[in-house]
Amino acid sequence: MHISEGAISLPVLAIGGALALGGLYKGLKAINEEDMPKAAILSAVFFTASLIRVSVGFSSTHLVLSGLIGLIMGWAAFPVIFLALLLQGILFQFGGLTTLGLNTFNMAAPAVLVAWLFNRPVNGSNSAISSIAGFLTGSLPILMSALLVGVSLATTDERFINAARAVFLANLPIVLIEGFVCMFCVQFLRKVRPAILRPQAA
Repeated sequence: MHISEGAISLPVLAIGGALALGGLYKGLKAINEEDMPKAAILSAVFFTASLIRVSVGFSSTHLVLSGLIGLIMGWAAFPVIFLALLLQGILFQFGGLTTLGLNTFNMAAPAVLVAWLFNRPVNGSNSAISSIAGFLTGSLPILMSALLVGVSLATTDERFINAARAVFLANLPIVLIEGFVCMFCVQFLRKVRPAILRPQAA
Protein backbone atom coordinates (compact mmCIF):
# COMPACT_ATOMS: atom_id res chain seq x y z
CA MET A 1 0.00 0.00 0.00
CA HIS A 2 3.02 2.24 -0.53
CA ILE A 3 2.43 5.38 -2.57
CA SER A 4 5.27 5.85 -5.04
CA GLU A 5 7.53 8.89 -5.40
CA GLY A 6 6.28 11.69 -7.62
CA ALA A 7 2.61 10.70 -7.57
CA ILE A 8 1.32 12.97 -4.81
CA SER A 9 1.04 16.75 -4.70
CA LEU A 10 3.12 18.79 -2.24
CA PRO A 11 0.14 19.93 -0.10
CA VAL A 12 -1.06 16.34 0.40
CA LEU A 13 2.49 15.23 1.23
CA ALA A 14 2.83 18.10 3.71
CA ILE A 15 -0.44 17.28 5.48
CA GLY A 16 0.43 13.57 5.63
CA GLY A 17 3.92 14.34 6.90
CA ALA A 18 2.62 16.67 9.62
CA LEU A 19 0.08 14.10 10.81
CA ALA A 20 2.76 11.40 10.81
CA LEU A 21 5.06 13.61 12.90
CA GLY A 22 2.28 14.00 15.46
CA GLY A 23 1.81 10.23 15.57
CA LEU A 24 5.56 9.65 15.88
CA TYR A 25 5.74 12.11 18.76
CA LYS A 26 2.95 10.30 20.60
CA GLY A 27 4.43 6.92 19.75
CA LEU A 28 7.93 7.74 20.94
CA LYS A 29 6.53 9.09 24.19
CA ALA A 30 4.50 5.91 24.69
CA ILE A 31 7.35 3.46 24.08
CA ASN A 32 9.69 2.42 26.88
CA GLU A 33 12.83 0.35 27.18
CA GLU A 34 10.93 -2.87 27.85
CA ASP A 35 8.98 -2.41 24.61
CA MET A 36 12.11 -2.16 22.43
CA PRO A 37 12.39 -5.91 21.65
CA LYS A 38 8.67 -6.07 20.71
CA ALA A 39 9.04 -2.97 18.56
CA ALA A 40 12.07 -4.38 16.74
CA ILE A 41 10.40 -7.74 16.07
CA LEU A 42 7.16 -6.18 14.85
CA SER A 43 9.01 -3.73 12.63
CA ALA A 44 10.88 -6.67 11.10
CA VAL A 45 7.59 -8.56 10.62
CA PHE A 46 6.02 -5.54 8.89
CA PHE A 47 9.17 -5.08 6.76
CA THR A 48 9.17 -8.72 5.63
CA ALA A 49 5.42 -9.03 5.02
CA SER A 50 5.36 -5.86 2.92
CA LEU A 51 8.12 -7.12 0.62
CA ILE A 52 5.70 -9.58 -0.99
CA ARG A 53 3.69 -7.11 -3.03
CA VAL A 54 1.71 -6.66 -6.23
CA SER A 55 1.91 -3.27 -7.97
CA VAL A 56 -1.40 -1.47 -8.57
CA GLY A 57 -0.93 1.79 -10.49
CA PHE A 58 0.86 4.30 -8.24
CA SER A 59 0.55 2.02 -5.22
CA SER A 60 0.80 -1.68 -4.31
CA THR A 61 -1.05 -4.35 -2.36
CA HIS A 62 0.54 -6.69 0.15
CA LEU A 63 0.25 -8.04 3.67
CA VAL A 64 0.68 -5.31 6.28
CA LEU A 65 -0.29 -6.73 9.71
CA SER A 66 -0.80 -3.17 10.94
CA GLY A 67 -3.83 -4.07 13.05
CA LEU A 68 -1.86 -6.61 15.05
CA ILE A 69 0.98 -4.11 15.48
CA GLY A 70 -1.47 -1.49 16.74
CA LEU A 71 -3.04 -3.96 19.15
CA ILE A 72 0.33 -4.85 20.68
CA MET A 73 2.07 -1.48 20.53
CA GLY A 74 -0.67 1.16 20.75
CA TRP A 75 0.63 4.58 19.66
CA ALA A 76 4.12 3.07 19.33
CA ALA A 77 2.84 1.51 16.09
CA PHE A 78 3.81 4.82 14.45
CA PRO A 79 7.59 4.50 15.01
CA VAL A 80 7.43 0.73 14.36
CA ILE A 81 5.83 1.23 10.95
CA PHE A 82 7.90 4.34 10.18
CA LEU A 83 11.17 2.47 10.69
CA ALA A 84 10.12 -0.41 8.43
CA LEU A 85 8.96 1.97 5.69
CA LEU A 86 12.18 3.99 5.97
CA LEU A 87 14.31 0.87 5.48
CA GLN A 88 12.15 -0.30 2.58
CA GLY A 89 12.46 3.09 0.92
CA ILE A 90 16.24 3.19 1.34
CA LEU A 91 17.02 -0.44 0.52
CA PHE A 92 14.39 -1.36 -2.07
CA GLN A 93 12.87 1.95 -3.23
CA PHE A 94 9.40 0.81 -2.12
CA GLY A 95 7.33 3.92 -1.62
CA GLY A 96 10.05 6.52 -1.20
CA LEU A 97 11.44 9.14 1.13
CA THR A 98 9.24 12.02 -0.03
CA THR A 99 6.12 9.93 0.60
CA LEU A 100 7.43 8.42 3.85
CA GLY A 101 5.33 10.61 6.14
CA LEU A 102 2.13 10.10 4.16
CA ASN A 103 2.67 6.34 3.88
CA THR A 104 3.38 6.14 7.61
CA PHE A 105 0.18 7.98 8.49
CA ASN A 106 -1.95 6.00 6.02
CA MET A 107 -0.86 2.70 7.56
CA ALA A 108 -0.28 3.53 11.23
CA ALA A 109 -3.24 5.80 12.04
CA PRO A 110 -5.93 3.20 11.19
CA ALA A 111 -4.00 0.57 13.16
CA VAL A 112 -3.90 2.72 16.29
CA LEU A 113 -7.54 3.76 15.98
CA VAL A 114 -8.96 0.28 15.40
CA ALA A 115 -6.76 -1.31 18.08
CA TRP A 116 -8.00 1.32 20.56
CA LEU A 117 -11.61 0.56 19.63
CA PHE A 118 -11.29 -3.22 19.94
CA ASN A 119 -8.69 -3.61 22.68
CA ARG A 120 -11.32 -4.29 25.36
CA PRO A 121 -13.34 -6.95 23.47
CA VAL A 122 -10.12 -8.62 22.30
CA ASN A 123 -9.10 -9.03 25.94
CA GLY A 124 -12.56 -9.92 27.20
CA SER A 125 -13.56 -13.26 28.69
CA ASN A 126 -15.84 -14.24 25.78
CA SER A 127 -13.73 -16.17 23.26
CA ALA A 128 -16.21 -15.74 20.39
CA ILE A 129 -16.39 -11.97 20.83
CA SER A 130 -12.61 -11.85 21.14
CA SER A 131 -12.26 -13.72 17.83
CA ILE A 132 -14.62 -11.34 16.05
CA ALA A 133 -12.82 -8.34 17.54
CA GLY A 134 -9.49 -9.84 16.47
CA PHE A 135 -10.75 -10.27 12.92
CA LEU A 136 -11.99 -6.68 12.79
CA THR A 137 -8.74 -5.41 14.29
CA GLY A 138 -6.86 -7.06 11.43
CA SER A 139 -9.22 -6.26 8.58
CA LEU A 140 -10.52 -2.74 9.23
CA PRO A 141 -7.09 -1.01 9.24
CA ILE A 142 -6.40 -2.41 5.76
CA LEU A 143 -9.76 -1.14 4.53
CA MET A 144 -9.15 2.27 6.09
CA SER A 145 -5.57 2.47 4.78
CA ALA A 146 -6.77 1.62 1.27
CA LEU A 147 -9.34 4.43 1.58
CA LEU A 148 -6.66 6.86 2.77
CA VAL A 149 -4.40 5.93 -0.14
CA GLY A 150 -7.33 6.43 -2.50
CA VAL A 151 -8.13 9.83 -0.97
CA SER A 152 -4.45 10.82 -1.22
CA LEU A 153 -4.43 10.00 -4.93
CA ALA A 154 -7.85 11.49 -5.71
CA THR A 155 -7.14 14.78 -3.92
CA THR A 156 -3.84 15.13 -5.78
CA ASP A 157 -5.41 14.87 -9.23
CA GLU A 158 -8.90 13.83 -10.26
CA ARG A 159 -7.31 11.81 -13.06
CA PHE A 160 -6.09 9.45 -10.33
CA ILE A 161 -9.64 8.54 -9.28
CA ASN A 162 -9.61 5.34 -11.34
CA ALA A 163 -6.23 4.43 -9.85
CA ALA A 164 -7.61 5.13 -6.37
CA ARG A 165 -10.57 2.86 -7.08
CA ALA A 166 -8.22 0.13 -8.33
CA VAL A 167 -6.08 0.37 -5.17
CA PHE A 168 -9.15 0.00 -2.97
CA LEU A 169 -10.54 -2.98 -4.88
CA ALA A 170 -7.15 -4.70 -5.07
CA ASN A 171 -6.86 -4.61 -1.29
CA LEU A 172 -10.22 -6.24 -0.58
CA PRO A 173 -8.74 -9.79 -0.57
CA ILE A 174 -6.01 -8.56 1.80
CA VAL A 175 -8.75 -7.28 4.14
CA LEU A 176 -10.04 -10.85 4.61
CA ILE A 177 -6.58 -12.42 4.87
CA GLU A 178 -5.38 -9.90 7.45
CA GLY A 179 -8.58 -10.36 9.44
CA PHE A 180 -8.10 -14.10 9.77
CA VAL A 181 -4.36 -13.79 10.46
CA CYS A 182 -4.99 -11.29 13.25
CA MET A 183 -7.84 -13.39 14.67
CA PHE A 184 -5.64 -16.48 14.93
CA CYS A 185 -2.74 -14.48 16.38
CA VAL A 186 -5.05 -12.96 18.99
CA GLN A 187 -6.36 -16.35 20.08
CA PHE A 188 -2.83 -17.75 20.27
CA LEU A 189 -1.51 -14.80 22.29
CA ARG A 190 -4.49 -14.93 24.66
CA LYS A 191 -3.42 -18.46 25.57
CA VAL A 192 0.36 -18.07 25.79
CA ARG A 193 0.93 -14.39 26.72
CA PRO A 194 -2.27 -12.36 27.16
CA ALA A 195 -0.49 -9.35 28.67
CA ILE A 196 1.08 -8.56 25.29
CA LEU A 197 -2.35 -7.59 23.95
CA ARG A 198 -2.68 -4.72 26.43
CA PRO A 199 -0.63 -1.82 25.05
CA GLN A 200 0.17 1.08 27.30
CA ALA A 201 -1.85 3.46 25.12
CA ALA A 202 -4.77 1.21 24.16
